[in-house]
Amino acid sequence: MPRKLTKEEMAEAQECFSIYQNNNKMQTSDLGNALRSVGINPSEEDVKKVIHELGNPPTIPLETYLDVLSRDFGEPETEEEIREAFGVFDRDGNGTISATELKHVLMTMGEKLSAEEVDIMIREADIDGNGQIHYDQFIAMMKKT
Repeated sequence: MPRKLTKEEMAEAQECFSIYQNNNKMQTSDLGNALRSVGINPSEEDVKKVIHELGNPPTIPLETYLDVLSRDFGEPETEEEIREAFGVFDRDGNGTISATELKHVLMTMGEKLSAEEVDIMIREADIDGNGQIHYDQFIAMMKKT
């Protein structure tokens, strides 16, 4: 069952859509990035499935993007799953994830992301702007999904 977006989520979604839109429509090829930029991290398979369910349109309007945002993309991770994921990213075990560590993992494992997509994720998660993602920042990022 779709969930209702909060006013804050709605504002963030509209801002994100405005970045990706052209003539009030977003390319469906940008849908995955647009979802990730507001903290939803669907797999590429989930994104393809959604686009297929929409009828494989080349573009979507804001209303459709908002409908997609309200979908449930799976159960949120438990604290233990988040801790394990942090350990995968924190390759040197120093308690932080550097941009280099995050890029390596995200560009080589599972969902292969581009350097630009990784940079966006780092900027969003790195609350204090020091180029490192601390465990609490990682938790906050993961709980947004």
